[in-house]
Amino acid sequence: MAGARGHDLAALRGLNTGVVLRALRRESPQTVSQLTGATGLSRPTVEALVDELVSQGWIAETDAPPAGRTPGRPARRLRFRSEAGHVVGVDIGLRKIVLVLARLDGEVVACEREDLAEELSGTERIELLRGRLRRFLVEQGLRAEAVWAIGIGVPGMVDDTGRIRSVIVPEWTDLDLARRLADDFPCRILVENDVNLAVLAEHWQGAATLADDVACVLVGRRISCGLMINGKLHRGRRGGAGELGILPQLGLDAAEKWLAWDGERLPGESETDALARAVRTGDGGARAVLDGYLAGVAPGIAALVLALDPELLVLSGALAPVGEPLGPLLTEHLRPLTLHVPRIAVSALGREGVALGAVRRALDALDSHLPYGTGPLRPTPAL
Repeated sequence: MAGARGHDLAALRGLNTGVVLRALRRESPQTVSQLTGATGLSRPTVEALVDELVSQGWIAETDAPPAGRTPGRPARRLRFRSEAGHVVGVDIGLRKIVLVLARLDGEVVACEREDLAEELSGTERIELLRGRLRRFLVEQGLRAEAVWAIGIGVPGMVDDTGRIRSVIVPEWTDLDLARRLADDFPCRILVENDVNLAVLAEHWQGAATLADDVACVLVGRRISCGLMINGKLHRGRRGGAGELGILPQLGLDAAEKWLAWDGERLPGESETDALARAVRTGDGGARAVLDGYLAGVAPGIAALVLALDPELLVLSGALAPVGEPLGPLLTEHLRPLTLHVPRIAVSALGREGVALGAVRRALDALDSHLPYGTGPLRPTPAL
């Protein structure tokens, strides 16, 4: 009986340790008094847990700001040691790879983007991803062991085990990408549909921070949608929610044809980038091409709006650089097709949007699985 009681007390202490640590992850620095209020734990309990977490390396004391000094002994100000580890967010598709390195508080410390040859085989694409990840970490002075989690966004359907189920990337159907990378990166690897990560990013630090019912549509050569309902990502039973382009009756497979643009392209500029730039500079021909494209995709987006009635529709992807004109143009095409046109916002997260969502996915996984308070923090290996 005594053994069971001891086990229960240890479990309770571990739970309370996690509560304190999560409070500091959400907001740092905080005093013991602030932590007591934030966690609902007693002051003696918080003080004991703080001492333990400091000794284990999870948190650290920080100086009080000079303007806030008062007579007497200053209160201890404590912060989560977000620099103790890192996560990586990856966006890999047919034509590009984007890598984002962030600390444990989500602060981005490095990012990299590279165009890819569309004709790469599935195996070549995996090896390229492996090599780029290694190089990216070396350039930041980190070993693979310094990364606590990696989130990877891929085009197409991904089931709840992280296995890729669609055929958008050649030879990736039924691929367990996390397992293929596990020998090189000894951390949690989470594979997710790219547009699902896009909506996570928008809800975290983009256009949807104040909305809980959101549809994020990738507009470009490929049309797909990520859904958030009541503040939670909605994947569907098998991970296929929002895959609008699958239904041939919507005609979305013609999106690439509608985007045909023969205007001037700057060196290294993609067709969609050139079109977006031309629209922003007032090119009437470019605007007509964009308007025709939006007229073509509007029935599919309208079907989504009628089915979900979202609070907010976020336009992301290759055409997001068009900026402000995108929303009003789409609204005109949606108005005769829907009962109500939701508020429309254009993503401002740029090319890093999906990779940022992958960072958020990795951080969420750490928050629910890290063994808080069970032992000293492992050191961060450096080169």
